[in-house]
Amino acid sequence: MKQVMYNQKGEELSKVDLPNEIFDIELNTDLVHQVIVAQMSNARKVIAHTKDRSERRGGGRKPWRQKGTGRARVGSNRSPIWRGGGVTFGPTKNRNFSQKINKKMKTKALFMGLTSKVKDQEFILIDKIEITESKTKAMAQIMKDLKVKSALIVLPTTDLKISRAVKNIPKIKTIRADSLNILDVLDHRYLIIFQDSIEVIKGTYL
Repeated sequence: MKQVMYNQKGEELSKVDLPNEIFDIELNTDLVHQVIVAQMSNARKVIAHTKDRSERRGGGRKPWRQKGTGRARVGSNRSPIWRGGGVTFGPTKNRNFSQKINKKMKTKALFMGLTSKVKDQEFILIDKIEITESKTKAMAQIMKDLKVKSALIVLPTTDLKISRAVKNIPKIKTIRADSLNILDVLDHRYLIIFQDSIEVIKGTYL
């Protein structure tokens, strides 16, 4: 599979062969959906938490004696039927939403996402990006030259200059090639990938 390679100014340089085992995979939407749901579930943070009667403060003393008062027997004023008492069936932080997905399934779904970007012409292959300083203005100009407004930039290695320069640009994000995942790929319109990143993807996922 041939793909045009550009420089950071958006000028065509040459055509490069893409590995078919990564960028030419038969799509399976059910698998992609399953992996995305699992990844989102595993990233979910359990915030809502209500206290039951054991977590409420107080309630150590029996409010009144068991017999002889004419009132109903009660052992604690932190019972769920009392004001200030515990909550019976409220949400707790002990919930677990994680789902297990096999490594092969995650890898195959990722390759399907990369394939869809190539087929939809939302895949931009560039040789490199060079900026002298971590300036938002410099990266914004590069994105303008490449004619993209929403993009995931796949770096072969950590590049703090580029990562810091895109922080204030909405809908632009950087990720290392060895941390690539289907959710980030499909969350952005375009995929900007370095030529060296392809070798990293091959070495990591194949």
